[in-house]
Amino acid sequence: MTKPTDLRAKTADELNDQLLTLKKEQFNLRFRRASGQLENTARVGQVRRDIARIKTIQGERSRSSAS
Repeated sequence: MTKPTDLRAKTADELNDQLLTLKKEQFNLRFRRASGQLENTARVGQVRRDIARIKTIQGERSRSSAS
């Protein structure tokens, strides 16, 4: 789990890279869950929350720069 303070310290490019990595992981987790090979089912929720945190911070930045 990534803390919001850690994410706010990152640049926009770093956030985009991490978002891309998390989306790939989310896809792989969904695939493994559907085939019954997923052991740590809690990781699916953690990844979803981390993606939401990154998108929230990106939205905050875009709204603050637009003002």
